[in-house]
Amino acid sequence: MQAVVLPARAGYLWAKQGWLLFRSQPLAFFSWAMFISLLLMTASITPPVGPLVFIILMPAVTFMTMAACRKAASGQKMLLGMWFEPLKQKGLFKKLLAMGAIYVLICIVLGLIAFLPFMDELSQSVQTATTSNDFLPLLDAIRAPMIIFAVLYVLMASIFWYAPALAGFHNVTLLQALFFSGIACWRNKWAFIVYGLVWMSVFIGIDLVVGLLTLIGLSESAAATIQVPINIAAGSVLYCSFYPNYVSVFESQETKSD
Repeated sequence: MQAVVLPARAGYLWAKQGWLLFRSQPLAFFSWAMFISLLLMTASITPPVGPLVFIILMPAVTFMTMAACRKAASGQKMLLGMWFEPLKQKGLFKKLLAMGAIYVLICIVLGLIAFLPFMDELSQSVQTATTSNDFLPLLDAIRAPMIIFAVLYVLMASIFWYAPALAGFHNVTLLQALFFSGIACWRNKWAFIVYGLVWMSVFIGIDLVVGLLTLIGLSESAAATIQVPINIAAGSVLYCSFYPNYVSVFESQETKSD
């Protein structure tokens, strides 16, 4: 399976094509993003089981999103019962659950690798913060392990980025999906950097606009109420952009020109 190598500009085009795909069926994709947000909210208030279950389910949710985008791109109108159809492939749901479980295990291992060498320093910093309410030593102590974990996490995330789509659309084994995903992400690292910067700019821009509204007199509660659907809409476009990203790399389709 050959991954196409794309120029850095492809990262911007993935986001743009995600917007076009979202615009074709905005209500369906907005509702799906809201459903994912509700799952995340439910998981966050039921620790530790909720977050673990959410992470394990994410490869399946990702593939459902990709399959919906494929149908929308082909002109099919997404109906409620169609969202779960992709998981009916024999053995696919179990494979995606196993992928999510591996993701959780690797995250735990990476956390241990990043934080264990600094445990003595972190423990002392926590004691200092508890006794003197001085959190600066704790912030200093946690900086290095957080940077190490972030670098390791990015490397890990690359092997899972395309894996759900590869497992679902190409019926490859779990290990093959992870391997091909990691190779494809590395070969298109510059496009991913641009892609990340685009979405970082979008969400920072939303925060800045909402902050400006509060500065001109809008109450914080009203601003937060306005921001929630805007964030969900932006998340919808982000999810939609996963599909052109995958297609352009693994199905040898050229990204649309600006």
